[in-house]
Amino acid sequence: MMGFPCDAAQDTETSAAHPFSSRSIRSYVLRQGHMSPAQRRYLEEMMPRIGIPYRPEPLNLAAAFGRDAPKILEIGFGMGETTAKIAQAHPETDYLGIEVHSPGVGALCKLASEGGITNLRIIQHDAVEVLRDMIPDGALDGIYVFFPDPWRKARHFKRRLIQPDFARLVAEKLVPGGILHCATDWENYAEWMLGILTASPLQNTAQGFAPRPDYRPLTKFENRGLRLGHGVWDLIFRRPQ
Repeated sequence: MMGFPCDAAQDTETSAAHPFSSRSIRSYVLRQGHMSPAQRRYLEEMMPRIGIPYRPEPLNLAAAFGRDAPKILEIGFGMGETTAKIAQAHPETDYLGIEVHSPGVGALCKLASEGGITNLRIIQHDAVEVLRDMIPDGALDGIYVFFPDPWRKARHFKRRLIQPDFARLVAEKLVPGGILHCATDWENYAEWMLGILTASPLQNTAQGFAPRPDYRPLTKFENRGLRLGHGVWDLIFRRPQ
């Protein structure tokens, strides 16, 4: 998700157990994006069916999907192309996508409707707050963070999503053996993530960066970048058993 620097209001409550409970810096900035008529229509039609409102209380994931199945959470799904492809290719797994920008939410709603995707739910809210407040500890089989905003300027590195506190929060929410899969096309951010995750409670599944697994499809933007010689780096870390 791309954005411009802007401080959010600081919460008044703090918690030693969850450092993000007082979060004054966000990894995104809300902006007014253009929504097509189709995106708006599908947003209005589908969110009552597959949307989950943010509430600061634990979410029963099995009840939300109507079944017991592996649960994967994706943070910042953008326009939803990858999310829809993965969910459609793996009907045995449930996917919870988080995105703050309405055009992307509307786009994924459209893909879900047209593709008949039933193993997908969406929360339109800040991902850190969703993880902290709604996801029970040890509830997720995987967390995907594909191509987050790299915040390229050094003075903005504090806005990057992947930080030590975030990595510890992720480790709490994964089942033993669950994975955190990150991908970026910005080498500096790839090295940043590798350093932070290596120092976290999670364990690297590779010697450094991981090869792209088959379940993560190439997007049209990624294919274009690869044709231009741009690199893409995947990191797959696991919560120890």
